Amino acid sequence: MTEAPILLSEADGIATITLNRPAVMNALTSALRRDMLAAIRKAETSARVIVFTGAGRAFCSGQDLQDAQGLGADVPFEQILNEEYVPLLNAIYDCKVPTISAVNGAAAGAGANLALAADVVIACESASFVQAFTRIGLMPDAGGTWWLPRQVGAARAMGACLFADKVTARQAADWGMIYECVADADFATHVAARAAHLAQGPTAAYRAVKQSLRASSANDLPTQLALEARLQGDLGKSHDFREGVMAFLQKRPARYTGN
Repeated sequence: MTEAPILLSEADGIATITLNRPAVMNALTSALRRDMLAAIRKAETSARVIVFTGAGRAFCSGQDLQDAQGLGADVPFEQILNEEYVPLLNAIYDCKVPTISAVNGAAAGAGANLALAADVVIACESASFVQAFTRIGLMPDAGGTWWLPRQVGAARAMGACLFADKVTARQAADWGMIYECVADADFATHVAARAAHLAQGPTAAYRAVKQSLRASSANDLPTQLALEARLQGDLGKSHDFREGVMAFLQKRPARYTGN
């Protein structure tokens, strides 16, 4: 029996969504995208952080071209992107809880951009990122032309997309494309600790952080200051703020509920 293309597990407030097609480096199919979207929607109702990772030696090798070619000689990329990729990428970007991409190996094409859609990207040292699209006569999609200029600047984004060079995890961290590059031997333990930190933290504050940082690029300063004031006003009325202050004064770890 064919294994599920997505695995979902949850423990201690951490939901782990694993791309599960290791024989083809977790290449993306319609079924995988559908199941991943369903897993995100399910996980965000109960978990306090979601971790994305890949089974086997890769994170994701991008679109499964055999799956796409099954749709006919002229692949309807526009339809696939609008109907399958856009809902999935929006679900990751707009997720109600923090998201971590734990990039355990190669992330190429749409797989690289799927990883970059998460709030935080942590990669093992042997991982890499490749905007491989021009190698087959395409341009970056799945949000790559949006994430990359914002993360690494126009010059590096243009070069990475035109040349389709492999960017090592260490380079990606140095460029600001990802948050951390971690030694392979420490990767699993480190990701688990990062996820646990967010799962035990003030979820509403994290949501406000995401909202305000993402709004900042389009806002002028007065608009951004007003947004900060409004969001901070809401957080100041929360249980987690009161708990955080009490824990600080009592010199003990805070016990956040996520409310």
